[in-house]
Amino acid sequence: MSPEQKTIVVTGGAGFVGSRLCGRLAPRGHRVISVDNYFTGIRDVEVPGVDYREAHTKDIGAAVPERPDVVFHLGEYSRVEASLAEPNVVWDMNVNGTFQVLEYWREKSPKLVYAGSSTKFADGGLGRDQSPYAFTKATNSELVRNYGDWYGLPFAITYFYNVYGPGERAGTYGTLIEIFRQRFLAGAELPVTSPGTQQRIFTHVDDIVDGLLLIGEHGEGDEFGLGAAESFSILEIAEMFGSPVVMQPEARGNRMTAKLDVTKSTALGWSATNSVRDYIAGIVAGEG
Repeated sequence: MSPEQKTIVVTGGAGFVGSRLCGRLAPRGHRVISVDNYFTGIRDVEVPGVDYREAHTKDIGAAVPERPDVVFHLGEYSRVEASLAEPNVVWDMNVNGTFQVLEYWREKSPKLVYAGSSTKFADGGLGRDQSPYAFTKATNSELVRNYGDWYGLPFAITYFYNVYGPGERAGTYGTLIEIFRQRFLAGAELPVTSPGTQQRIFTHVDDIVDGLLLIGEHGEGDEFGLGAAESFSILEIAEMFGSPVVMQPEARGNRMTAKLDVTKSTALGWSATNSVRDYIAGIVAGEG
């Protein structure tokens, strides 16, 4: 983002990526407002100088009556397999909530930066229909693009590829690298969903935030992929930890391939500079 002071709203500002983004924006002198319902967000990551407002995104208009310059919309349900067990929660956050964010965008006319999901491109495009999460995220990315076209609103749509790094969550809504990290540190086996050959692209949270800042300033339109260059199978990731592996049954919604396109992001000068292999090596060496 430019040095000019702006009013910036971050939905999901107490979440994994959102908190890191707030931590980069606030020191630059921007007025940063976080909107988070703390479904997965936590208060321990709150950043000094950020205005935290506890609210569901469907109530964003009441929570943030100000007219912001930029809205980073990160505050959605974000787990693939868990979404199959609670589609009502997914619908509430990713459909009801996001629709109100878009209506807020239409009323206030800021630039909207939407955090889409790379599941939209997996398995030759079939990944978009493999879970309530993937479906709603794919649909929302298209709705953002349509709102921008219908109402002449500025926007950029990004696509995250399996974000990892300090501050990740474990548990039901956890991410793979953090689940493996905690089990490795506890001396436990690593659970790998069969067949284990499913490919994933893992991208460090700092690289994601670098991309968001750059796209927030200069990106316009759709298809800003943010992903590291290499992909790995889940078994390869487990082997990097060196712990015993226990295979789990196949799970619905478990896409097999990963497709990466970072052309538009790299055209802005972005590239992923962190390696998941190095991150895991640091954990194994006792550095993280």
